[in-house]
Amino acid sequence: MEKEPRLKIKYQKEVIPELEKKFGYKNISAVPRVEKVVVSVGLSQGLKDAKFLDIAEDTLKKITGQKPVKTLAKKSISNFKIRQGEPVGMMVTLRGTRMYDFLDKLINTTFPRVRDFRGLSPKLLDGEGNLSVGFKENISFPEIKSEEIEKMHGLQVTVRTTAKEKIKGLELLKLLGFPFKGEE
Repeated sequence: MEKEPRLKIKYQKEVIPELEKKFGYKNISAVPRVEKVVVSVGLSQGLKDAKFLDIAEDTLKKITGQKPVKTLAKKSISNFKIRQGEPVGMMVTLRGTRMYDFLDKLINTTFPRVRDFRGLSPKLLDGEGNLSVGFKENISFPEIKSEEIEKMHGLQVTVRTTAKEKIKGLELLKLLGFPFKGEE
């Protein structure tokens, strides 16, 4: 039997009752939850350097524990030297246990390791309560050893929630432990 992720237990025992109290949800299914997490890398450097594709793929594999999917260009754009069908990015979609484990690591280990980190801005949420965070460097993640890095690259983490409003999404993420600015 697999052990329940720490963050999932926190969501069930603390976050759901708090959100029900604050927003007056009568049905437990109506309470917002985290649906999925997408970790992606843009491969702009990979267009010139084929080795970058392998480096980015390896990084995503280490960070998420899953094999990334290549995203391909839908059409050719000559100004950017992109041909239709060429890989322009890589992404991993996390759900379930892996998602909760990744979020726990993101909140408690990765954010504190980011240089000059002073909290997330609430402006990073869209109108539906989804959070997108960009990392300029991949060394903030504990699986990446700074000695082993050949090329530094950034990545994007998108947390998709079932909240339909920014306020509810923000409250859900705050209760889960995301460090937003203005918090003690």
